[in-house]
Amino acid sequence: MQSSAKHEHWSSRWLFVLAAVGSSVGLANIWRFPYTTGENGGGAFVFIYIAAVFFLALPLVIGEFMLGRRGQDCPTESMKKLVRESGASSFWVVIGYMGIFTASIILSFYSMIGGETIFYAFINLLGRFQDITPEAAAAISGGFNGNWIGVLLAHSLFMAITIYISANGISGGLEKAVKFMMPLLFIILIGMVVYAMFAGEFAAAVAYLFTPDFSRINANVVIDAFGQAFFSVSVGATTLMAYGSYLKQGDSISDSAAIIVSADTLVALLAGLAIFPIVFAFGLDAGGGPGLVFETVPLAFGNMPGGIIFGTLFFVLLAFAAITSSISMLEVPVAWLASKDNWSRKQAAIVSGVVIWVIGFLSVLSLNKLSGFYPLGFAGVEKTFFDIFDYLTSNIMLPVTGLLTAAFIGWVLPQGISREELSVLTANHWYRGWMIMMRYGVTAVLFIVFYNLVF
Repeated sequence: MQSSAKHEHWSSRWLFVLAAVGSSVGLANIWRFPYTTGENGGGAFVFIYIAAVFFLALPLVIGEFMLGRRGQDCPTESMKKLVRESGASSFWVVIGYMGIFTASIILSFYSMIGGETIFYAFINLLGRFQDITPEAAAAISGGFNGNWIGVLLAHSLFMAITIYISANGISGGLEKAVKFMMPLLFIILIGMVVYAMFAGEFAAAVAYLFTPDFSRINANVVIDAFGQAFFSVSVGATTLMAYGSYLKQGDSISDSAAIIVSADTLVALLAGLAIFPIVFAFGLDAGGGPGLVFETVPLAFGNMPGGIIFGTLFFVLLAFAAITSSISMLEVPVAWLASKDNWSRKQAAIVSGVVIWVIGFLSVLSLNKLSGFYPLGFAGVEKTFFDIFDYLTSNIMLPVTGLLTAAFIGWVLPQGISREELSVLTANHWYRGWMIMMRYGVTAVLFIVFYNLVF
């Protein structure tokens, strides 16, 4: 299948891997994974999470890359081509449109959190967290969220960076960004772990993360681990399908996917090893929830040697992780607009970014001016715009899109197409196992996750 003349390709397979790792490695790994692990009892959760990543999430990552490379276009146009090639119902094109909607809505509030990481890096560098008390740490977080102008400026700065990178294309924007940010992200993260080994309770953190207490396992722990596994590797928003469309023929999809998922998991574990030793050293709550990073961690760094340097590096790390994920989310609507006649890449990036930036106003105001306003209150739903966007995307759109993608690959797409893209001339054991997981394993688990999250 020929790609369009406008469609770019990655300069090398390793730059693709770096970009895809950047897409997967985000706030879900460094911000969400530690507190979710803490809320679910540590080692038992980690054990199930790792198993879910490699046996359930990895097959879907391979599938999204495969669909993208076969289509050689944005997710929506790729699905149209694959539907025609498969002789299938046009219903399946909905996967592409759901991806545009999901990625755009997530980015509209994700950028607000990403902007906060930049704010925290700046004020930590100024020494605002030195000798700070728990009350003062909570006051800084509450003060930032309560100031709508400050939150809007942080949201705007983060979106401007994302738009700028995207507008410069694959080679001039995305590749340059990940070539700089991803190695530095790993260097900072490893440095944070080394620092935690000497400044915190490292042995306690290792035991907490890697000694499973199976008595702690229940249905909720399993569901949370499955959800974290799928969402941390960025499946369900068609971002990987968009990145896969820039792959050249001959690049191994399965090998690349295995490296990407392994790197993503490694980052999550390293984040735990960087944060939990500090948390335990100060007797803080490991299950501190979303505030673990923005209230608990500044408290720890503010009261330990080298806190200004390492605290600032930590929030720079968070910012880099957020940006590499945000450019992949913006890529979904940008690729769709850029596939249209008379749309340049730069125009597509600016228009998509500005629309998402405007939608983000609702989440920004949900933290302050509209914190008591519940748009669905008439139906008994006491959620702000931010809460609705988060719930809609995480609990409904991501699992449903992932479920439809797995079903399309497993039951609709001719196996000859998938074997050709995966360089499997005959249905060997590896291919049969992958197909079984797509048909039964991934679809069943995503359905269960979706059902439990919604009902």
